[in-house]
Amino acid sequence: MTAYILRRLLVMIPLLLGVTFLTFAMINLIPGSPADIVRSDPKIRPEARERIEKQLGLDKPWPVRYVLWLGDLARGNLGYSMYNRVPVADRIGAVLPNTLLLTTSALALALIVAVPLGVYAALRHRSWFDHVATVGAVAMYAMPTFWLALLLVILFSLKFSAWGWPSLPVGGMTDARGGGGFGDRFEHLILPAITLALVQIGAWSSYIRSSMLETLRMDFVRTAHAKGLGERAVLFRHAFRNAFLPLVTLVGLSLPELFGGAVIVESIFAWNGIGRLTIEAVNRRDYTLIMGTTLMFAVLTMVSNLLADVMYATLDPRIRLE
Repeated sequence: MTAYILRRLLVMIPLLLGVTFLTFAMINLIPGSPADIVRSDPKIRPEARERIEKQLGLDKPWPVRYVLWLGDLARGNLGYSMYNRVPVADRIGAVLPNTLLLTTSALALALIVAVPLGVYAALRHRSWFDHVATVGAVAMYAMPTFWLALLLVILFSLKFSAWGWPSLPVGGMTDARGGGGFGDRFEHLILPAITLALVQIGAWSSYIRSSMLETLRMDFVRTAHAKGLGERAVLFRHAFRNAFLPLVTLVGLSLPELFGGAVIVESIFAWNGIGRLTIEAVNRRDYTLIMGTTLMFAVLTMVSNLLADVMYATLDPRIRLE
């Protein structure tokens, strides 16, 4: 197990190099740069423009700047934001806990709803509940994240407020009028977490349903029934345990989708996380900040996939990681 983990960590190095190289190349080849604002201002003299470009490091070709960025990264330095000269590591460290809070809340909510829903739909195969759950799962999975977020805003904020019902906040992480406690933070978390979770609920509940149906038809389940075990023991000690194991891998592979969805959700709900920070960096052509957030998303994705493989092997003794 230890050797496998070390090999996976070593494989991550060239993958991260490839991700960072492609990202750096794309953002530098796209028209526009942080110096464009300086160039477009007629009040600034040419020598001042050249001095500002030199301070930002934009006077060198982008391959050279990429090598210099890698050198700083090897020393643990992500550079400084081109917009306000704040260290990129400080900007990311300030908002990373907020993104992790949002994604872990959505993950927990999706598992709490999807697993019972999928199991019950499998046990009531071809019933009205099974048909409704299947149609609902497909609908949730097919909904674009931004459209689903707007629907939740209209329903739980605008409509509820118009009907005189308690409405939910739709912007920021706390109430600007003096909130900030646990209850206030929880209220602001509800809609973003539900938006991220609904898509996963649709996918995971369908997967659990299919996996349970397949497991219930296997020989070891029939053998357990033949030995006289009760229905509850057969379902939870045998069928559910085997049907649930593949979901571990599916959840690990879905974490990048959660992080990607957080970019849209954080922008819509003004949630102060890495996703929103990335959008702001792209709009400002803040190259160093874009590289920092991209690197963080890549690391989180690779680590989550590795943890999924390790957990699967730990839960299933038949799996051996070579």
